[in-house]
Amino acid sequence: MTFLERIAECNRHDLSRFAKLYVQGIRAGWVRRDRLPVLEAWPDLVTTRDGAVHVAGDDEPAASRAFSDLADRLVDVGEIPNRHGELYAVATLFEAPTLAVVDRQAVSWFGVLAHGVHINGFVRGDDGISMWVAVRSPSKATFPGMLDNMVAGGQPFGITPDDNVRKECAEEAGVPDELSRRATSVSAVSYCAEHDRGLKPDTMFCYDLELPADFEPRVVDGEVERFELWPIERVAETVATTQRFKFNCNLVVIDFLVRHGLLGPDDPDYAAIVDGLNQPLGLHP
Repeated sequence: MTFLERIAECNRHDLSRFAKLYVQGIRAGWVRRDRLPVLEAWPDLVTTRDGAVHVAGDDEPAASRAFSDLADRLVDVGEIPNRHGELYAVATLFEAPTLAVVDRQAVSWFGVLAHGVHINGFVRGDDGISMWVAVRSPSKATFPGMLDNMVAGGQPFGITPDDNVRKECAEEAGVPDELSRRATSVSAVSYCAEHDRGLKPDTMFCYDLELPADFEPRVVDGEVERFELWPIERVAETVATTQRFKFNCNLVVIDFLVRHGLLGPDDPDYAAIVDGLNQPLGLHP
């Protein structure tokens, strides 16, 4: 196993299995073709023509109402388990105009672009860098028991990434505000993964948070079972040789290794690794 294999695992998809999704006439997502009959039953909310899906609504409020009704109906017919209650922006880029908002539970079903924040909590010592690793709760609905970045969370509509970092740090790891404000935005990595819920074109905003040696993150909201402090060499080896980390967290760790000079041009895969951390997401109009 290699770092390139971890990157490849995040980018397995076949777009020929998906129909393009349009919102306000702009291509903004992908829907599995075998799910089109579900949407065709609701012509008041969706139309299909020329093999593409068009969500009703000529402006953001109207399109958002359509997505809200669609989420309710998808729950009713068992396509998604429930509404999450958190809204995501539907847009072609993070900085692009918001075309609509959609419940987080339906994001992958519609294949719209998702964003998240991932925080590398690390410590510098005489022996080098150590990284805090989160072990996900065994009761988590997704990826139970797997390893994770110290703090990570989806990027909801209506909050800045920096504010989201501070919120997630407090909720997941008990990091006080005066400490989480030291987190530095350092990069972004992207991937596009196909799974049973649909398609996930995703961009993760990466933050580094250097922590004092005497600080220990603590379990707060129960999404994490425990935190462990690992030498960075152990983190790198675990990423390269196992599938113990939640699949997209591997990209965040690899990016950290590159930026901190722990993975460099002497690695024969270096150029391919750097290129692989930022995949085209195919949502531009």
